[in-house]
Amino acid sequence: MLFGRFLSGTAPALVGQRLYLRQPLSADFETWAALRAVSRGHLQPWEPSWAEDALSRDGFRRRLAWFEKIKRQESGEAFFLFARRDDSLLGGITLSNIRRGAAQCGELGYWVGQPYAGQGLMGEALRLMMQHCFGGLNLHRLEAATLPENVPSQRLLLRAGFQAEGIARQFLKINGVWRDHRMYGRLADDPGL
Repeated sequence: MLFGRFLSGTAPALVGQRLYLRQPLSADFETWAALRAVSRGHLQPWEPSWAEDALSRDGFRRRLAWFEKIKRQESGEAFFLFARRDDSLLGGITLSNIRRGAAQCGELGYWVGQPYAGQGLMGEALRLMMQHCFGGLNLHRLEAATLPENVPSQRLLLRAGFQAEGIARQFLKINGVWRDHRMYGRLADDPGL
C-alpha cells in the first residue's frame, strides 16, 4: 500500500476505508492537470468559468497559493482525495469562509474526477471532512450549495445528513452566468455522523 508515504510527510491526512485526504502539494500538478482535463466536460457545468490557463503550472501555483492563504488565515482548508490502493488522485474538497465567533461555521465545496463519479467516494470523503470540521476544527455548522439541477450532489448532501434550507438567488457565477443555488446545512449535533 503506497499511501503511507504521504502520512509521514508534512501534510496531515484524513484516512478512510477506500481513500485519504491530504493537502495539495506542488508535486500533484501533473496528475491534477490530467484528471481535470479528462473531467472537463463533467465539471464545467457546475463550476465557475475556467481561466484560459486553468490547467497550466502557473494556474496550479495560484491555486496552491490560495489554499495556503486560507489555511494561514484560518478561513479554510483544501484537500485532495486519493485512493488508498494506489494513490490515484480522485478529486478535491475545500472548506472555505470559516466564520468564528458566534457563527462557528464554514462552507464546503467538492469535485470528483469523471472516471470516479458515482462510486460513493465523495460520500466517504465528505464524512471524513465532516468529522474533521466538527471534531478537529470545532465548527458548529457546515453549509453547501448546489445548482438546482445537480441532483447527484443534492443526494450526496442528503445522505450525509445535510438538510435543504432554501434557494439563494444568483448565489454564484457558474460557467459565466449568475445562478440560483439550493442551500444545504448540517449541524455538529445532527444525527448520523
